[in-house]
Amino acid sequence: MSAPSPQTCVPFPSSSKALQSTSLFSLPLLSPRSWIVSFARSSILAVLNDAITHGHLTISDSEGTRYYGKYQKGCNDVRLKIVNDNFWLRIMLSGDLGFSEAFMIGDVEVSDLRSCMNLWLENQAGMEDTLSSTVARVSSAISGLYNSFLGQTRSQARLNAIASYDQSNELFKAFLSKEMMYSCALWDDPEGGVRGDLVSGPTPGDLEAAQIRKIRHVLNKARVKPGHRILEFGSGWGGLAIEAATTYGCEVDTLTLSVEQKMLAEERIKAAGLEGRIRVHLLDYREIPAEFEKAFDAFVSIEMLEHVGAKHYTTYFKLVDFALKSNHATAVVSASTFPESRFTGYQAEDFMRRYMWPNSCLPSATALITAAQAASQGRFTLEGVENHAAHYPRTLREWGRRLDANLTQDLIAKDYPALRERADYDAFKRKWHYLFAYAGAGFAKGYITCHMLTFIRQNDIPERCD
Repeated sequence: MSAPSPQTCVPFPSSSKALQSTSLFSLPLLSPRSWIVSFARSSILAVLNDAITHGHLTISDSEGTRYYGKYQKGCNDVRLKIVNDNFWLRIMLSGDLGFSEAFMIGDVEVSDLRSCMNLWLENQAGMEDTLSSTVARVSSAISGLYNSFLGQTRSQARLNAIASYDQSNELFKAFLSKEMMYSCALWDDPEGGVRGDLVSGPTPGDLEAAQIRKIRHVLNKARVKPGHRILEFGSGWGGLAIEAATTYGCEVDTLTLSVEQKMLAEERIKAAGLEGRIRVHLLDYREIPAEFEKAFDAFVSIEMLEHVGAKHYTTYFKLVDFALKSNHATAVVSASTFPESRFTGYQAEDFMRRYMWPNSCLPSATALITAAQAASQGRFTLEGVENHAAHYPRTLREWGRRLDANLTQDLIAKDYPALRERADYDAFKRKWHYLFAYAGAGFAKGYITCHMLTFIRQNDIPERCD
C-alpha cells in the first residue's frame, strides 16, 4: 500500500436494476428538502427488504427501527444508527462512496465497521438493486438540490479538507511498524499465521517480524547478492533499501515523488550509516537518467503499480527492461490487484480514489504479465506468481490497532492545524478506520487480490537438477 491500496481499493457494486415499489408521486406534500429525503429513504429501505439475504441488519433513525435479513448465531449482525438524514441523500446519489462520507462525518454510527463491509459484500447481488431507473430519471434534479443543501455545509467542507491532505510522516509512524513498510506483511507460524491476532491475540513485535519477512522474501526472490545494484520504484520510507544494503550488501537507487518520504528516508539511511550505498531520488519513474541503462542486477517495486494506470504499464516495463542488465537480472513487482474477471483498465470513483489515492487504478496480474512481455520483447521470463491477499486483512487490523494506540490529535495537528477542531480530527481518524475495514473486507472476500510477480531474463533460467 505504498499506494496500495493495500490498494488499493474495494470494488463494491454500483447499482443498476429498477425499483418498482416507490413512486415519486406517492409521498405526502413536504418541503423540497424533506421530500427528497423521504424519497431517498423509502427507496433505499424498499430495496433492503429483498437485498439482505445473508446476515442481519438493524437500521434506526428518527422514524423508528427496521430489521432486515434473518439473525443466526455467528452471522454478520450490523446495527446502523442514522444521526443525520443527509445519510439517505448520500446513499441515493453516491452509493458506497456516499456511505463512506456519511460514516466519516458522523451522519451514521455503525456497530461494527468490519461486519458492515462483510454484510455488504455477502449481499452483493441484492445491493445491485439499490438505485433504480426511477431514480435515474430524476437524478439530475435531485443532484442540483443535493448540492444546494450540502455543497457548502460544514460537513462538506470537512470532507473536502480530509480528501486533500498529503499525509504526514507522523501519521504513518503512528500505525506502521518500525521499518515503515506501507504494504502487505507476510505472516507465519511464529505470529500465529494470518489469523493469529484473532485466535490468541497480537503480541508486541508481530507486525515487525511479518514485515521483515516480507522484505527478505522479496529480496530473496530478486536473487540479490553482495555488491549487486538494485533499482526500486516507490521508496516508501526506505525500509526495503535499508535492509538490502545492511543484510544483503547491495547498493540501491530508489525513486519517490514524496518530499516528506524522501526526507525521512534519508534521515533513516544516515542514521544507519548507509549514505554511500543508498541514493533516494525525487523523480518520476518515467524520468530515469540515461546512465541507468543496463546498470542494475535487480529491480523491485512494492505496491506502487496501483498509481501507474493501465495505459502506462508497457512504458513502465520498458523502463525496467532498459535499466536491468542483459544477463543474470531479476525483477520483482507486487501490487494490490483485481481478479482478471473484474479488471477493465478503468476504475470508477469510489472511496479509495476520492479520499485515499486519487487517479489510482488496480491492475490485474495478467495485465502486468502481458505488458512485461510486450515491453521487453520477450526478454523477461515469468518465474513466479504469488497471491498474498490472505495476509492483508491481518496487516490492516494491526494498523488499525496501532492507529488507535498511537495517534493523538496533538500529534497530527502539528502538520495539519485545521485538525485542532475535534470534529475535523474525528472525521480524519474515521477515514483511516474506514480504509482498513473497507480494504480488509475486499481482500478477505476475494474482491481484490495482492499479487507478487517475479521475472528473470530469458537466457538466465536456472538449470534443473535431476
